[in-house]
Amino acid sequence: MKNLFFYLSIVILFYGCQSMHKNKLAPEGMVWIPAGEFIQGAVSSDPMAMSHEKPAHKVSISGFFMDATEVTNAQFKKFVSATNYITIAERDIDWNEMKKQLPIGTPKPHDSILQAGALTFKPSTEKLNNLYDFSQWWRWTVGANWKHPQGPNSSIEGKEQHPVVHIAYQDALAYCDWAGRSLPTEAQWEYAARGQQDGIYSWGANDAKLSEKANTWEGSFPDSNSMLDGFLGTAAVGNFPANPFGLYDMSGNVWEWTSDWYNTTYYKTLAMQNEPITDPKGAPNAYNPNNPYTPERVIKGGSFLCNASYCASYRISARMASTEDSASEHKGFRTVLNVK
Repeated sequence: MKNLFFYLSIVILFYGCQSMHKNKLAPEGMVWIPAGEFIQGAVSSDPMAMSHEKPAHKVSISGFFMDATEVTNAQFKKFVSATNYITIAERDIDWNEMKKQLPIGTPKPHDSILQAGALTFKPSTEKLNNLYDFSQWWRWTVGANWKHPQGPNSSIEGKEQHPVVHIAYQDALAYCDWAGRSLPTEAQWEYAARGQQDGIYSWGANDAKLSEKANTWEGSFPDSNSMLDGFLGTAAVGNFPANPFGLYDMSGNVWEWTSDWYNTTYYKTLAMQNEPITDPKGAPNAYNPNNPYTPERVIKGGSFLCNASYCASYRISARMASTEDSASEHKGFRTVLNVK
């Protein structure tokens, strides 16, 4: 009996020390995501799954640290103060660079338009039947950037704990370099969002709990938001329950950059392998037949504008393509710290 108590004491001490060691190593604001395997891509029971979320494939992920929340205005301001960094949305547009991403012969816009700015949301005054024309609810706003999310007359004062928005891919990378972090791969992001549980959403399979679990658009998009979740625009990070890994806002609030190229054939390539793919880094190149002129990256998680009527991108497997220089009112990021 004495030997048994001694053995149990050693086991408890060992695992207690392991837990304290891990927590001590975790950088402030980050949580440990343990290694594991999961099925990446569309859940078979998901009626909203799109073709570029298929086929699902088995992936093995090494452990890593991840920000518990999206990067906030306060955190990004600290970075800018330390580096004097100027975001893409704050820089005037270079037409010679921009036209490389457009069909040959595209006329140059007026100089009044080629000014620093970003895309801001404009709600419709009436119900729309065609939800494929995004220009109906997006507008180019000169003077919109991370400090002025809705335009030059707006401010982030009082929104220090809201996710920073109008962040282009290059802006997110610059922050990561300064912080000694990385952007997550799409596989890391999706594995972390799932939290080692089955289901379509980061909280499971019950879409009736949407207003309790995520900041999205509820009602008729883009003309009427019922605000059942309590928010019209972004919400301060951590307002909704964390997933099993302790991560907040993996569904809704703002879209989040990943490091992967968006390639519509990539999942098919992975699915042909019999063994789980270990720590995939994404496709070697971008490919999107719907946008052949500009390489795009994968963004995940959906935003406060996602609605079941046209995308339901608060689903874990949902993915969207975004050009690297694209800055908008519903796009931010979070970082990871990879360990050897």
